[in-house]
Amino acid sequence: MNSISAHDVVVVGGGAAGLSAAVALARSLRSVVVVDAGEPRNAPAGGAHNLLGREGIPPLELLAAGRREAEQYGAQIMRDRAVTARAEGDGFTVGLAGGGALRARRLLLASGLVDELPDVPGVAELWGRNVLHCPYCHGWEVRGQRIGVLGAGPMSIHQTLLFRQLSEDVTFFPHRMPDPGAEAWEQLAARGVRVVEGPVRRLRTEEDALRAVVLDDGQEVPVDAVVVAPRFAARAELYEHLGGTLTEHPVGALIATGPMGSTEIPGVWAAGNAGDLSAMVSAAAGEGVGAAAAINADLVAEDAAAAVTGHGQPAKTSVRKDICGRSSTTSKVSHSVLSRPWRSVAVTSAVCTPGSRSTGSSSCQRWVVLWATW
Repeated sequence: MNSISAHDVVVVGGGAAGLSAAVALARSLRSVVVVDAGEPRNAPAGGAHNLLGREGIPPLELLAAGRREAEQYGAQIMRDRAVTARAEGDGFTVGLAGGGALRARRLLLASGLVDELPDVPGVAELWGRNVLHCPYCHGWEVRGQRIGVLGAGPMSIHQTLLFRQLSEDVTFFPHRMPDPGAEAWEQLAARGVRVVEGPVRRLRTEEDALRAVVLDDGQEVPVDAVVVAPRFAARAELYEHLGGTLTEHPVGALIATGPMGSTEIPGVWAAGNAGDLSAMVSAAAGEGVGAAAAINADLVAEDAAAAVTGHGQPAKTSVRKDICGRSSTTSKVSHSVLSRPWRSVAVTSAVCTPGSRSTGSSSCQRWVVLWATW
């Protein structure tokens, strides 16, 4: 296949964020295609949690339902891998591993992240089952059990205290992490957390189940679950192809985003774990919908500007609107072309008169943008 097909939006990534965006875009009658490599981060997990109405649903079952919902509104799902991206003219071309390419007016990166796990034998093999990292995603399932926490850095103390909320039998293994300081040790002692010093050699399993943490000196500490702190690395190769730069974070690297997923690259949005390393399934889905709304509004503005130009009318350069929605408030809006997130029609500032609760903050400006473009 070497053909090129054109769409309003190409969504890279078929997880909760990407599929939710596809549904919202398709419901706005946008031509949208989701490129999905079929490698969901949470595939090893038994269930997705904190998801209202679908609590505990197996992740792959949730995504299958999401694909059906997107397709019923006309979205296209492609099982392929997006390997290249470049800006061309007024849009983007995305190259596919299977051959061919996709053209899009806008691009949404919902490609997720990769968990870079500690290099301890047994961790990768048990990841998502007996080895976990998030107390909100998997903590209930190990409540009251013997939990070991493998130290990695300062956040490991916080992580240990979170899991201490779920079990009275928590053991902290500093492993090779730097000394966290006297205050951290005092907190662990006060909460009754056992500390076992020394490098960890491996996790011992029996019949494919975790049995113990084994230290370099041969000592074994029985545990039912081990908590680790991966480094979270956004899948952002396409973003970098387009000239974007990742933002370093204490726990990894991500695509920095503004309101509703806008990025530093005009016409490119990010949603889910690619831009929010801590987003759980429900949050990622919400971010996908928000990005979709922003993208649709951006396309509406571009289409309107093009229609005005074609109709022979000069485009208006200012807008006045009661942005804050209060009868006592009058707002002035400056209206010009910006690089992000609104390429054709964008709001650069909002100044509200005294007495309004709006302060000109990003939340106020976001509503200004929506009013101005819609």
